[in-house]
Amino acid sequence: MYRYLIKLLSINIVIMVLVVVFNLPVQARSAPESFANLAEKLLPAVVNISTTATAKQRPGKKPELPQFPPGSPFEEFFREFLDRNNPKQQRKSTSLGSGFIIDKKGIVITNNHVIQGADEISVVLQNNDTLKAEVIGRDIKTDIAVLRVKPKADLPFVRMGDSDRMRVGDWVLAIGNPFGLGGTVTAGIVSARGRNINSGPYDDFIQTDASINRGNSGGPLFNIFGEVIGINTAIFSPSGGSIGIGFAIPSGVANSVIGQLIKFGKTKRGWLGVRIQNVTDEIAESLGLPGALGALVASVTENSPAAKGGIRPGDVVLKFNNKPVKTMRSLPKIVAETEINKRVDVEVWRDRKTVTTKVSVGELDEEQVAKNQMKPTKEKTVNDSVVIENLGLSLNILSKQLRKRFNYKKSSKGVVIVAINREGPSAEKGLKVGDLILEVSQKKVNTPIDVKNQISVSLASNRKSILLLVEGQSGLRFVALRLSNK
Repeated sequence: MYRYLIKLLSINIVIMVLVVVFNLPVQARSAPESFANLAEKLLPAVVNISTTATAKQRPGKKPELPQFPPGSPFEEFFREFLDRNNPKQQRKSTSLGSGFIIDKKGIVITNNHVIQGADEISVVLQNNDTLKAEVIGRDIKTDIAVLRVKPKADLPFVRMGDSDRMRVGDWVLAIGNPFGLGGTVTAGIVSARGRNINSGPYDDFIQTDASINRGNSGGPLFNIFGEVIGINTAIFSPSGGSIGIGFAIPSGVANSVIGQLIKFGKTKRGWLGVRIQNVTDEIAESLGLPGALGALVASVTENSPAAKGGIRPGDVVLKFNNKPVKTMRSLPKIVAETEINKRVDVEVWRDRKTVTTKVSVGELDEEQVAKNQMKPTKEKTVNDSVVIENLGLSLNILSKQLRKRFNYKKSSKGVVIVAINREGPSAEKGLKVGDLILEVSQKKVNTPIDVKNQISVSLASNRKSILLLVEGQSGLRFVALRLSNK
């Protein structure tokens, strides 16, 4: 008996070692024989959303009443005829979507675009009972809305799950109201994660091949345990119908937004106060980074949390609040989800080494948008310019004449681009006449000679590219240019 137990224990130990060494999955999620039991359990908590919006008719010129003698019967006849053909009533339009209940007292989740502009919102339950809904809160940037209905009895509801545990290939179930048909169940798998479809700054969609069509918007995407791991939001389709590419807001994004909308009626997001850009291979090489990772700080807002925390233009944010910043898109999402007023560590790459600073996260003001863009200017050249053949451009000092021509402030400093070789590296990277070069290799420059000196230093160090801080019509940005030995 003991020999059998020892042998069994040895086998288990070997299995555990294999799992750790070869990173084998402990348990694979096999395909269920049927989704019937799961669908039967979940369907009552999925609702149809019906909205009504009033559209004002365009004011048209009403035909004039023909002149008849006062009291003439023709006068009354023509007045009634014109009133019938020019009604003053407003036209109403309706739309349909989906949603799901997360609280037995009547909290309903859907997409913001489903209820956008609606005058009346109705929630239709599986038993066809219709309840009037009010909006608790909505968030345009993540396209999430929270509604409240007042039922006579407790409602069936579903629970939010953890989308971070979902893997590509896992089974998922979508339930919704496609084309107004109601209560439709489709199954598929997670096709991809972290999709960016350019719908907003916090894009992090789950892609699925479960059939999602018009009217599914706002409906839930379930895992095989019946937990909501996504909110079906968008499809990719040339024809408008499902072709197996649907997108859902992951519950990892939705949970915090839903919680804030219920508590505050709006979202409260963290704010850092920086303008960032992608780190390209050229930028990484010029900064000495081991690879194209992180978020490059192009500019820092005055008196912002970043400014107070000592973050500088040219820093590359590698970690924020101990979370790795893999790409530029990662940083806004991580900051937004961080607790306001929390003091966090920020790891940045500066002067070819890692530096850690502390920042107190501020609150993002959604209504405050600061865009200091310069007016478009025509391409003009000036005399006495210095040609920088390595970069394919001509530079000049920021004279009074050039300040006026390119609309720069008296406080502006740097070197003005006055001509560009259309076949050079500068044109290839989108630099334009009138752009102002503020820094070269993170060193401030005020004359074309300063630029030449920094290029010489870079060439002497066998660097293949050089980093410029440029101010243009779109604001501040870093540009990495390949160097030639001219």
